Amino acid sequence: MPYNHNILTELFGISPELVEKMELIEKDLGEVFEEYEEIKSYNQYKVLKAMQECRLSDQHFQWTTGYGYNDLGREKLEEVYAKVFKAEDSIVRPIIVNGTHALTLSLSGVLNPGDEMVSVTGKPYDTLDELIGIRGDYKGSLKHHGINYQQVDFTESGEVNFDAIESTVSEKTTLVYIQRSTGYGFRNAVDIATIEKIVYIVKGINPNVIVMVDNCYGEFLEKQEPTEVGADLLAGSLIKNPGGGLALSGGYIVGKGDLIEAISYRMTSPGIGKECGLTFGQSRTMFQGLFLAPHVVCEAMKGAVFCGRLFEAAGYDVKPTATEKRSDIIQSVVLGDEAKVLAFCKGVQEAAPVDSYVTPLPWDMPGYDHPVVMAAGAFVQGSSIELSADAPIRPPYIAYFQGGLTYEHSKLGALKAMQNIIDLR
Repeated sequence: MPYNHNILTELFGISPELVEKMELIEKDLGEVFEEYEEIKSYNQYKVLKAMQECRLSDQHFQWTTGYGYNDLGREKLEEVYAKVFKAEDSIVRPIIVNGTHALTLSLSGVLNPGDEMVSVTGKPYDTLDELIGIRGDYKGSLKHHGINYQQVDFTESGEVNFDAIESTVSEKTTLVYIQRSTGYGFRNAVDIATIEKIVYIVKGINPNVIVMVDNCYGEFLEKQEPTEVGADLLAGSLIKNPGGGLALSGGYIVGKGDLIEAISYRMTSPGIGKECGLTFGQSRTMFQGLFLAPHVVCEAMKGAVFCGRLFEAAGYDVKPTATEKRSDIIQSVVLGDEAKVLAFCKGVQEAAPVDSYVTPLPWDMPGYDHPVVMAAGAFVQGSSIELSADAPIRPPYIAYFQGGLTYEHSKLGALKAMQNIIDLR
């Protein structure tokens, strides 16, 4: 056994038998890993070229104060994001507190009373329920403001229902919403080819419809982003993929210029828009995080593939399988038992560099209708591009594994999760 594998047993309590399985799995996954390395290289050069073409300089790392007028770093960062995503304009701000906030700004900024929103990838992620008006009775919800909501669910096999989209979207539809990641479902992520087909269908019905994509967890998984195949608007979090593990907070929105302008007025105030907003000295880390993001995403992807194959080999149902196409960094594992879910998340936490001694327990998190357990020993609180795992405590007890700034760390998290489950027996 190689010494670096032997150390897994000596330092982290991984059984020799499990280490042997790890070695076999890694040999088997060689070609799959090579595919993601090739995608990484493509996206790395795309980001690098965007920074060069935008003439990024160290002057763009300087502070501003107060209102943040003429913040060169903020303006350049938004120029770079627009170029990377091949969009007309962007908003990239540390004051956007998370992905849900970026999505909320986007929807609230472009939808008006009487408009219709159609989600064509089933119900959006749980934290948008109150915003849309699916759950609760908030005066600030889209429902309260007179915005009609419809959704098209996936087929029984977990595929996008194109026929139902054609019969639901109409000339009165204002916005079509696509969630790229699996969320707390058990399906494969919506890939770029599928997004392109959705755009083709809905634009054929109504050329003026706004196609918006929740891009969380999906950035740099493929060689194209949704805006490159016709989506009008994307939103996501900087403490997920595009922050590269360095961004301390924030979110981004990219898309058509008129839509970004409308959203900027919701973010600040009509007439002010993007002209104000302090970046609190975060410009450099946001630039550097974006530069590293393709590499970090590849490391996380290899960790997710390994985790999926490890649990699949042990007889568990997983999505996606190691050989299926991926369009987000999330690996779903059906564990079928609450005790196994807690053991899985405990193992991921035990593999963390931060708070490894803490035992994650389920709690009633804001925005969720079930208790949720989260393992997240991260340098940046809540960072999903760092190794984490979470699960709603409800049947069929699915654990969601994602992230890892390095493959080695992500792999260790999967091994610790499996070892804990083995030790339950």
